Amino acid sequence: MNMDNVDHHLLHQFSCLGTTDRDDLVKQLQKLLAGSQLNETTAEFFLDMNNWNLQAAICSYFDFESPVQHNFPCMMLISDSTIGEGESIPPLTNFRKSWHIQNSGREAWPDGVCLQYIGGVQMGECTKIPVPSLGPGEITEVSVDLQSPPHCGTFQSKWRMMVKSTEILFGDIIWITITVSESGTLAITQQLHQLSTSSSNDTRMC
Repeated sequence: MNMDNVDHHLLHQFSCLGTTDRDDLVKQLQKLLAGSQLNETTAEFFLDMNNWNLQAAICSYFDFESPVQHNFPCMMLISDSTIGEGESIPPLTNFRKSWHIQNSGREAWPDGVCLQYIGGVQMGECTKIPVPSLGPGEITEVSVDLQSPPHCGTFQSKWRMMVKSTEILFGDIIWITITVSESGTLAITQQLHQLSTSSSNDTRMC
């Protein structure tokens, strides 16, 4: 138990108590923990599990009430960096979606994290891409190569970060929304951009 969480006046109070009468101990525990609105049954439980030692019962109560800290990884979507974002795309055409993401937590990501497809329309065969382990505050760009559906219309798929070893999902949901149209220009825009750049820092697979 973190004793800094217990008021020094409270410690002084129960250190001066010497009664062994169980009814008195129950009342004293309720009085000392008045702010917690402890009922008689609960007071008896904590006293009994500590052999009716008042100080030990109070320590157990605070240990029980202290929340367990879980350091789950955190991710924040910074921006959609897709070349040609918002343009429509022809049916059955390959294209790439890209995003800048950040480790928005206080702990480094574990090894083996990935961006995982979790729902909506599956666009192509790729359902996950590996992502490097980022330290707190670090930003990276991730990209996934996809293929548009065979029919015209508006389609969505849903992606999230995942720890592969535990299958725990975390961070902001990433939505992919595209409009499929026979006159779409997204693929051409991306091809022209690729020709104009000699290198890419994308993290991609598939």
